[in-house]
Parts: sequence; C-alpha cells; structure tokens
Amino acid sequence: MRSLLVIALLALTGCSSSKPPLPVQPDAPTSEAAVTTVGKEWDKADQKVAAAISIARENAEKPEVVKAETSVALSFLPAPEAGELALARARAARPEDQKAYGDAVAYGKKLLASIDANWAKVEADQKEAARVSQLKDRRIEELTAEVERVKKDAAANLWTMAAVGTAVAGALAMAFLGPKIGISLLASSAAIGAFPFVVDSEYFTIIAGCTLAAAAALGLWVIWDKARDQVHKSDEQPPPQV
Repeated sequence: MRSLLVIALLALTGCSSSKPPLPVQPDAPTSEAAVTTVGKEWDKADQKVAAAISIARENAEKPEVVKAETSVALSFLPAPEAGELALARARAARPEDQKAYGDAVAYGKKLLASIDANWAKVEADQKEAARVSQLKDRRIEELTAEVERVKKDAAANLWTMAAVGTAVAGALAMAFLGPKIGISLLASSAAIGAFPFVVDSEYFTIIAGCTLAAAAALGLWVIWDKARDQVHKSDEQPPPQV
C-alpha cells in the first residue's frame, strides 16, 4: 500500500525522473523488536536443551539423572514425527553401526549451520526492510510537500492572473472613466496579487485587521463623497421659475 502511495505521488508531481529509485524492500518485518525477541527466546531454549543433554551425558552411569535431564530437554522440543522416531530406534538397535551415528551427527551439524545462516539472513533482511521503509516514509513526506507546493504555486498564479486583469481594467478605467474608479481597481489588483502571500504570512492576522480597517475607512469615504456630491448637485440646480 505504501508503494502505491509513492507511485501515485510521483505521478501527481511529475518528478519521478528527478529522484533515484528506491531499493527493493525485503519480505521481512520492519520492527527489530520482533526478530530480536524471537531470536533471544530461540537461543535461550537451545542453551537449556544443550545444557540438559550435556549433563545427561556426564551422568551416563546414573539412569535416573539421564532420564530426568532428557525429560527437561524434551520439554523444550516438539513431539517427534513417527518417521524420525523410527529412524532413531533403528539406529539405537544397532549401536555398533558407528557410521549411522556419524551420518546423523554430520547431518545435525550441517542443519544447524544452515539454520544459523538463514537466521542471520532474516536479521539482515529485517534491518534492510527497516531502512527501505524509512526511505519510503521520507520519500512520501517529500512528495507530499512537493504536491502542496505545486498546489500553492498554482493558486498563487491564479491570483496573479486575476491581479493583472484587474490592473489592466484599472488602467483602462483611469483613461476613460476617471481616476476614482481607476485608482480603486488598481488598489484592488494590488490586494488580489498580494492575497496568497498575505495568507501564508505569520502576520496574517495583523494584515487582515489593517485591511478591514482600511476597507471600512474607504467605505465611509465613499459614502461621505457621495453625500457631498449630492449636496453640491442640489446647490448647482437653478431655482424654480415662477
């Protein structure tokens, strides 16, 4: 799922070629605790089995000790399969066949070495999986930030285009309709162009308050100006003829 998110973000930003590909994540747990815990418990059980069997061999002339210690060792092991149990019984029935015992010992050592090698690979894969997982997390954070930046840039461009259009309208209004409308449009274009930068600013609250105060003052000025024009218009009208 995390890989799909990385691919989707790469497609959205269109910058997949600008970053090196992530290494393949091994099929292993990313948590070191899981592998470490299992490994410690496994080692502990192996040591107890080895210790019990060693004591049983040291006391081979004491059947009760051998039976007790081998019972301890067996408590750490699963029940043997019927086939393995039959092989061991056949081997015990012919104690003079040292080759059978030698082959069994050699197979045991080879199997133990294989288990140790495989477990070392599991530990190495876990570390690599954790490393790649962290790389993916960082890549997702980088691509998410890139998507947000592209969105902000696109929004800023839209506001800039709107500001340019309003400025052109203001210039035309200055030329054909008078400075009152033209200046208002030009001031509006400046405000529109600055809007995305103001919103992202840490002083947004202060700027917003000042802008609202300025807008209120401008509104009052417009109302006062209209009222004054109305008064002057009444003064300019000639008195009615009688």
